[in-house]
Amino acid sequence: MIKNTLPQTDLRLSDFYYDLPEERIAQTPVEPRDSSRLMVIDRAADTIEHHVFRDIIDYLNPGDVLVINDTRVIPARIIGHRKLRYDEFEKRKVPTDSTAPVELLLLKQRENDVWEALAGPGKRAKPGDVIEFGDGLLEAEVLDVIEGGCRVVKFTVNGAETMFEALDILGTMPLPPYITAKLENPERYQTVYSKHQGSAAAPTAGLHFTNELLEKIREKGVAIAPVLLHVGLGTFRPVKEDKIADHEMHSEYIRVTEESAKLINERKAAGGRVIAVGTTSCRVLESASDDNGILKPVDTDTGIFIYPGYKFKIVDALITNFHLPESTLLMLVSALSSREQMMNAYETAVREKYRFFSFGDSMFIK
Repeated sequence: MIKNTLPQTDLRLSDFYYDLPEERIAQTPVEPRDSSRLMVIDRAADTIEHHVFRDIIDYLNPGDVLVINDTRVIPARIIGHRKLRYDEFEKRKVPTDSTAPVELLLLKQRENDVWEALAGPGKRAKPGDVIEFGDGLLEAEVLDVIEGGCRVVKFTVNGAETMFEALDILGTMPLPPYITAKLENPERYQTVYSKHQGSAAAPTAGLHFTNELLEKIREKGVAIAPVLLHVGLGTFRPVKEDKIADHEMHSEYIRVTEESAKLINERKAAGGRVIAVGTTSCRVLESASDDNGILKPVDTDTGIFIYPGYKFKIVDALITNFHLPESTLLMLVSALSSREQMMNAYETAVREKYRFFSFGDSMFIK
């Protein structure tokens, strides 16, 4: 697993707090995708401009490479019932289907049908317990409890060809808790280039792209290179430590193919910019690059934590959404810009009535 050497810092969690009115949290995606707003931050000039997302093409130059995360969100939230053990059944003398519901949120695939998951309530998901979903279409045996209260569970598929087919039948899209409106079209929580199933949340910076906009970007001479990070607990786990350097990221699976590494390295060597679409793509690139800024093919996990003081090795610019207060994602964008510049940008976004979080507006840090 890849972990970075954490820079020393006296920054506290409260240094990344900002006040956000509830009405600024986007509940639904805009149509079309590229009609969301775009804030452009010029780090060198310390300026802010306001545009529409499709204008991003005006800020991309021939020779640049746009790095996208082509993960696909799975219906990762499933609700079932714990099957009573034999000793409990004898003691209670009640039928097994009277047990209370148990919810699992799948976070990370370990191997085959073994996953890490969050369970609620946790007291109904102890090692040795078996949870049944969809009248036995899917069963999960709890193997272990690990860091952060996550469960390691092993699934048995009884009425479908694959685990993912069973999830398509039983699962629901794991929208963040701050989104309370019903999502009419689940594909709007997928990027148009999503390909590899495995994420518990969308890489939301990519939600603004349409196929037409991507084609125009290619025609301009900008390369598009896919990498992979399956979004799990590491991306959205809240920071609880007061001193941010004490926070540890939960690991997530990443992959960089030889083809993408070659393309990105060639563009970088020729003077083009490496532009990460989203914090997940950024974390992949920084995890897989050496100290000379050369990107290596990888197939591993990463626990990289990027916050102010981190020295970027390969990423030159970033397209990103507006993130939660005191989140690791806000810390990452503050590392690429500066904490002062970023907090000013967020204050400006609130004042200018930008839409925040997963279905919200976007930012280009150049």
